[in-house]
Amino acid sequence: MITAIIVDDEEKGRITLQDLVNKYCTSVKILELCDSVEEALKAIDKHNPQLVFLDIEMPYENGFTLLEKVKEPGFDVIFVTAYGHYAIQAIKSNAIDYLLKPIDVDELKIAIDKVEKRQHSSSERLKNFESLLSAVKSKSAKIAVPTFDGLQMIRAEDIIKCVADECYTEIHLTDGKKIVVSKLLKEYEGLLSGLNFFRVHNSCLINLAHVNRYVKGEGGYVIMSDGENVEVSRRKKAELLTKLSYLQI
Repeated sequence: MITAIIVDDEEKGRITLQDLVNKYCTSVKILELCDSVEEALKAIDKHNPQLVFLDIEMPYENGFTLLEKVKEPGFDVIFVTAYGHYAIQAIKSNAIDYLLKPIDVDELKIAIDKVEKRQHSSSERLKNFESLLSAVKSKSAKIAVPTFDGLQMIRAEDIIKCVADECYTEIHLTDGKKIVVSKLLKEYEGLLSGLNFFRVHNSCLINLAHVNRYVKGEGGYVIMSDGENVEVSRRKKAELLTKLSYLQI
């Protein structure tokens, strides 16, 4: 029997995965459902699970942060995410599996089968995790933006903000240029997840590294490095302030 925990900030995601595992993967026993990296670290310390189902996108800290905080991993990881842009080859080459939401039952079974057949020592797991984190960070440093004649590679650090305009996204860069692309803002929110970007309201995703100042208000607003003000929605205020307080650049 493989002991496991599920880490996902969305309750629906946790419950859905638990139900699928219980129904189709009887060799796996779910010990606990966690809604954050903090709760996951406590659960790992308590249960010492053999497997962690880990959502990549979570508020405050993403799934890769969990791996950075576990000094001697004694578990395998199956990443679960709604976005397909993360370094899939890097994940697979380091013997860590990857499931895309909504989860396909057959892919779930295959991933569990691979875990059952693995034999890793703690040192091997640590080496795999370190290689993964290095690969993901290097692959996440730039994003590909479609242009008329191909793709333009843009460094995440050069993006000040991304603004939604119906079915388009306007990307504002540090050199003053603006690039308009025919993709939804949600896609760029996924691409830039884990790279200090935060969606302050439905129409704007900002680079926290380019926030010069936060001004109080009902939701308040931020003053960006280009001098422009960006309003913060009331429901996003608390999360934004938490992220800014933990910001490391």
